[in-house]
Amino acid sequence: MPSYTFTRTLDADFATAEERATAALKDEGFGILTEIDMQATFKKKLDVEMPGYKILGACNPPLAHRAVQAEPHIGTMLPCNVILRETGSGQTEVSAVDPVASMAAIDNADLAEVAGEVRDRLQRAVEAM
Repeated sequence: MPSYTFTRTLDADFATAEERATAALKDEGFGILTEIDMQATFKKKLDVEMPGYKILGACNPPLAHRAVQAEPHIGTMLPCNVILRETGSGQTEVSAVDPVASMAAIDNADLAEVAGEVRDRLQRAVEAM
């Protein structure tokens, strides 16, 4: 698996996996701000068929606020993306971005502290799914 994500394969269909992901993220203080249905978008824009694939934009408002206070331009990296991807045989892969890895190029100790907290919460959410 990529070193910039936390990934888990669920023995669940796409809709069930999305419910489990949303609930686990909520338990860690994240709400879903955005939802991009890549399957529907590619079909509409490119007339291309593909398995289910959604990008959920997850946000923990208190931590996002701290991040913006520490680094005003960090909004270019928010919200934290979590993907759901149908892999076949009734399984769905869930991957969440590792904010520590994605923000490694930013030299800001306060931001690194927030990124570490977000990382811990996202990792726990993925493990709980």
